[in-house]
Amino acid sequence: MKRLFTLLLAMVMTVGICSASSSVIVAPAPTVAPAVTATAPAPLKATEINIPLGNTGKTVNLQELSTMKMAELEKLTGKKLGLLQRLEVKLAQRKLRHSINADGTIRNKKLAMLTSREFDGDEGLHIGGFALGFFLFLIGVLIAYLINDEKQRNRVKWAWIGAGVILLIFILLHL
Repeated sequence: MKRLFTLLLAMVMTVGICSASSSVIVAPAPTVAPAVTATAPAPLKATEINIPLGNTGKTVNLQELSTMKMAELEKLTGKKLGLLQRLEVKLAQRKLRHSINADGTIRNKKLAMLTSREFDGDEGLHIGGFALGFFLFLIGVLIAYLINDEKQRNRVKWAWIGAGVILLIFILLHL
């Protein structure tokens, strides 16, 4: 039931993000030499955005999700949907279909922003690392070192920053 709820929540969030804006996504043009004219890169396609289906490890792109039949969805998630869940999925699929252009591009700037590198945790604020350091102090920093993936460096940095912030708050409160 948790996986189905997670899937539905991801779909609702995706549809909410997709329906929030109605403009076509256009990424900024790359910097080029003045003698060469720059062409705008292709907008983000719905087939390029994959979302996971619960804890099964399977992913589906937004284009497939918008046209998927209930039987296919139930087969992929391994759960039987009730009447209200089927209705919610159908409504979410309808909103998702309306946010995809005929050529397969997404017409939503917020969705493009969420798929950019700024929010993947490789650079910038890593909220999980900050929370580890802030709430668990040095134990959280050690946990950040133990989680070994491509975002470890950024997570460790923000765990140290979170630990420093809570230490500073503690020192200021006890002066």
